Amino acid sequence: MPVTPDLPRTVGALRASGHELRGVKHEIRDNLLAALREGRDPWPGILGFSDTVIPQLERALIAGHDVVLLGERGQGKTRLLRALAGLLDEWAPVIEGSEIGEHPYEPIAPASVRRAAELGDDLPVTWVHRSLRYTEKLATPDTAVADLIGDVDPVKVAEGRSLGDPETIHFGLVPRAHRGIVAINELPDLAERIQVALLNVMEERDIQVRGYTLRLPLDVLLVASANPEDYTNRGRIITPLKDRFGAEVRTHYPLELAAEIDLIGQEAELAAEVPRHLLEVVARFTRHLRESSAIDQGSGVSARFSVAAAETVAAAALRRAALVGEDRAYARPVDLESVPTVLRGKLEFAAGEEGREDDVLEHLLRRATADTARFALRGVDLDEMASEVSTRPVRTGERIAARDVVAALPQVAALTAIADKLGAAGTEDPGPMASAAELALEYLFLTRKLAKDESDDGDTVSYG
Repeated sequence: MPVTPDLPRTVGALRASGHELRGVKHEIRDNLLAALREGRDPWPGILGFSDTVIPQLERALIAGHDVVLLGERGQGKTRLLRALAGLLDEWAPVIEGSEIGEHPYEPIAPASVRRAAELGDDLPVTWVHRSLRYTEKLATPDTAVADLIGDVDPVKVAEGRSLGDPETIHFGLVPRAHRGIVAINELPDLAERIQVALLNVMEERDIQVRGYTLRLPLDVLLVASANPEDYTNRGRIITPLKDRFGAEVRTHYPLELAAEIDLIGQEAELAAEVPRHLLEVVARFTRHLRESSAIDQGSGVSARFSVAAAETVAAAALRRAALVGEDRAYARPVDLESVPTVLRGKLEFAAGEEGREDDVLEHLLRRATADTARFALRGVDLDEMASEVSTRPVRTGERIAARDVVAALPQVAALTAIADKLGAAGTEDPGPMASAAELALEYLFLTRKLAKDESDDGDTVSYG
């Protein structure tokens, strides 16, 4: 947690400092516009949305609208919502001891109003970091109105206060996010009667708790995420609530291959080094899955699939390095073979594809490998390499060390070009060269210029 700076500690000192009160939506608008004018990126870590989703979201925020992000699973909706906290002021003043983070100039809870009247300019002030002004709730069917809005606190009643005393209320998540951002993930999963409780929050900006005559003029930005499939399979956003959102922004999977690769590189925690050409295979594999009629596209193919696939490749490389005694684990195309088996459960197959799942995944992975090699090795003449390997097979596989693969390669001119194209040049480590050469050999096999057979031990294959 950042250290609180030396700032005014009473409301009198706050006024003397020239501090001005702004609503949270105005605060976000001002900070967003300042970032745009200065050329700063207001959305660090958000990839693939710069020309589509981000402009729509920025217009909605500038307009002061509450927003719902609509998109399939794994499109980065939650990450985008969390990035909104970066548009708040780094530090904000609140009444010290307030349950709902009230601004010292505008107390709204009965207890804070009373303290402000009693203490005047001596009302104590504390400061909260913007990270504490973002509140997130995963909508679940068992969520209650008390969770979001509040309820009577039996402990306060037991202390002797009357049941009608508004100070006996225990505030829920939304009022506790006063002067901040409330994010509700998977909004359609909220029961419809619970969604009704949000109507006043979004329109009149107040709350009602069990008939108490208490009006709290809340200052919140309400944002939510939803999956289009939820509208038919699990629930829906009720029409009055949907009408109160000022903007509905559709998200999507990365449109460009480069953005998909960058996303994998940013999010994956890799146990071994995975070269970019193998990350590209993973990205292409994911994109082929999203286009395949064998996959249920209604549920989508999450970006988490790509990330998990890259992590699986890295794990396979690390295991292989341990098996063959290599000091450095460097991923090779042979490590891709673990992806379909390990990640099959993350996919929803279309009806009628029972029994064909493995065939579908293997076919699409081969397509992704061939597409990557074709693009990466364009302009490289592999015919001489194919001719040499057809007479002197190269053994490669899970139990073949990189140094043995490199030692068996034919010394042809294409090797230098392959190394240059795939970033394997200028290193004494055999891992990068073995990875690059394996991709070329696999491409020759997939284009039927070489044959490939499993050896008797089942662990290695021979090209020839």
